[in-house]
Amino acid sequence: MEKFWERVRARSVSGEGIGREDALAVLSLRNDAIWRLLDVTETVRRRFKGDGIRLCAIVNAKSGHCSEDCSFCAQSRRSSAAIAKHPLLSGEEIFREAEGAKERGAREFSIVASGLAMRNKEELTCIGDAVERIRTELGLETCVSLGTLSPPDVEYLLSRGLRSVHHNLETSRSFFPKVCTTHDYEEDVAAVRAAKAAGAWVCCGGIFGLGESPEDRVELALTLRDLQVDSIPVNFLNPVPGTPLEGRRELTPMDGLRIIAMLRLTNPTREIIVCGGREANLRDLQALMFAAGATGTMVGNYLTTAGRPATEDLHMLRDLGLTPRS
Repeated sequence: MEKFWERVRARSVSGEGIGREDALAVLSLRNDAIWRLLDVTETVRRRFKGDGIRLCAIVNAKSGHCSEDCSFCAQSRRSSAAIAKHPLLSGEEIFREAEGAKERGAREFSIVASGLAMRNKEELTCIGDAVERIRTELGLETCVSLGTLSPPDVEYLLSRGLRSVHHNLETSRSFFPKVCTTHDYEEDVAAVRAAKAAGAWVCCGGIFGLGESPEDRVELALTLRDLQVDSIPVNFLNPVPGTPLEGRRELTPMDGLRIIAMLRLTNPTREIIVCGGREANLRDLQALMFAAGATGTMVGNYLTTAGRPATEDLHMLRDLGLTPRS
């Protein structure tokens, strides 16, 4: 095992990142080896990102009525979950949500809309107007998650002051057909490449605990590395009643730490942002997500589920000697 630890440390500290076999070994480590793993991952996090933590927040700007059948999503057409559904919020409503996010300590604000792609030009203009106002009046970095945006639409939003485009792959190419059947994995990959080519900072990750194997988790991590995404959001399934995955709970807190660590070690120079499902899956070990390699987290509520109060997250960072990035 000593050679394993030496290799993992050297490849991750160099910025190269570990390969498939070592990544699988990380996911299979016994619980009593987690503490040694965290020593490595915290070293890597500090080397490339320091002790500043990115705090982001989102608004569910357009909820429900989605054409896609993603098995984990309460907004999907396969879901009977009791959630609020509404058309696109007005620019003023989006701006007020951004104001609240800034008060909670967020430095980045993301506008999220349900659906495979936003093709309505009036809606896109509304988003562009909101992005410009949030950027100029509040000084927040702005992000959008609007599905498979076309290159011209990405370029338009960038011209309005947008910084980041979010578009998750969700899981591995191999497992994706068991998660979603209404569009092809390559459509998502193409959207990520288009956003990169347009010059956007690209936030792209996935959701864990869907029934995927360790091999699927590593496959996703290496796909994200190949795509050279800038930031990797990590979500854990928090099963919503009325969705096809209702009742599925297969991750332990230690599993969650292993997943974050594997992503850090395969993608050592990238941001790792722990988002939805952390409260339900990491539970009392949430503070250890930063030692495992997380460089940021989402504060406030998620799309259709509630997060914990931002004051608790800010308190956690202070206790750890970490500081929100300004």
